Amino acid sequence: MEQKSGSLIEWLVPLGFIACAAWLAWHIPAFTLDWNPPTDGSNLDRLSTQFTRSDVTPGLPGLFGGYADIVDWLALIGIPAFAFFGVRTVKRAAMEFESWRAADRLSVFIGRVTMVMVVVLTMVMLYEVVLRYVFEEPTLWANELSLWLAGFVFLCAGLYAMQQRSHIRIYLLYDIVPRWLQRTFDVISTTLIVLFAFFLVYGGYGEAFAKFYRWETFGTAFDPPIPATIKPMVLLVVVLVAIQAIVNLISDWNAEPVIHTAADDIDQDELNRLRASVGADLDDLSDLAPQNTKAGKD
Repeated sequence: MEQKSGSLIEWLVPLGFIACAAWLAWHIPAFTLDWNPPTDGSNLDRLSTQFTRSDVTPGLPGLFGGYADIVDWLALIGIPAFAFFGVRTVKRAAMEFESWRAADRLSVFIGRVTMVMVVVLTMVMLYEVVLRYVFEEPTLWANELSLWLAGFVFLCAGLYAMQQRSHIRIYLLYDIVPRWLQRTFDVISTTLIVLFAFFLVYGGYGEAFAKFYRWETFGTAFDPPIPATIKPMVLLVVVLVAIQAIVNLISDWNAEPVIHTAADDIDQDELNRLRASVGADLDDLSDLAPQNTKAGKD
């Protein structure tokens, strides 16, 4: 398995995915009006007026006589296309978990998208700081956009953490029991995750669909559709987390038991880079320490 990560394509594909998702998130009402418009006249007029006000390309005619133009359709097609190429081209970094099934590749690609979104979020905040405190011309959109991006980052990072087995776990009891009982614990925890996902989707689907269908916005000057997008995203990510938990259970079923210690928090690659930077390995440092102590006493 190739472990070289960080190539240019691993930046470009997530950026393309984010660009298509951002465009589509802003223009979803065009597809709602084309495919399943509200039957109530007032809701139809409200959604149409809202889309006309927020349309980024009002001069482009809609394809097939509808609201969605060529750019909207390209963004819609681009999301699965970039996701496919992203899953195919993503590489596992040296410090990442070794499991590499198809679901793992999808989770890692979403993790890469999340990492790029953190960069975009930082740039938005930096742009706002410069305008606000240097030019004294703050924007009307940076704060809401930061909240919007941070919501997606928070959700998608949870999926990546599940795939990497880096979520919070307490091993005090788990490490001292035999392997068959560890597997029993794994089955119980996975079952609880799946049940939680099921009941969350079952109880929240109606509200999420309603917010999405009427394209509920944030009610500010920028007025982003944060409620309309975050609520369905919560349900989608929880389902993906449950699927990833099942994949983890299958992948780790025959794995050798691991004893967790404080040394697990030490990054060996980082230690090796530190040793190379100072020009001495760990043995040299341990040999020098007693000599320096003795020399100090003399």
